[in-house]
Amino acid sequence: MAIQTRNKLRTDFSMASMSDLVFLLLIFFMLTSTLVAPNAIKLLLPASNSRTIEQPPKIIVSINQNHDFFLQGVQVNEYSLESGLMEKLTGQESVSIRLEADKNIQVQYIVNVIDIVNTINKKYGTKHKVILATSPKK
Repeated sequence: MAIQTRNKLRTDFSMASMSDLVFLLLIFFMLTSTLVAPNAIKLLLPASNSRTIEQPPKIIVSINQNHDFFLQGVQVNEYSLESGLMEKLTGQESVSIRLEADKNIQVQYIVNVIDIVNTINKKYGTKHKVILATSPKK
C-alpha cells in the first residue's frame, strides 16, 4: 500500500503577479522622472557666497539673456507679467517668489519684477517677497 501525501509540489509558475510588479515599477519611474525635470530655461545665475534656505517658492519668475520673461516656465511679456502674477497670488497672504535672472542682464529688469510684486503687495495688503536665485561660488 503506497502512502500518498496531500501536499504536492507544483512546478508551474504564475507570471500574473510579476507583470503587476513591472507595471507598478514603470508607473513609479514615470512619475518620479517628471518631478526631476531640469530647468528648461538656460540661465547663468550670478554667483554668491550667501545662501537663503527657506520654504520652496511656489512661483518662479525667470529672465534670460534676451530679456524674455517666464512665469512658471511659460514665456510672457513684461506687461502681462503683472496680471499673471496677480492671478497666481490671488487669495494668498505671503508667497516666496524666486527670481531667476541671467547674470548678464541689466539690473533694471530685476527691479521691474520687484516693483510689480511690491505693487501687488500695496494693492492687496499682502506680504509676498522676492528671492533672487544665485549659484554657489566656486
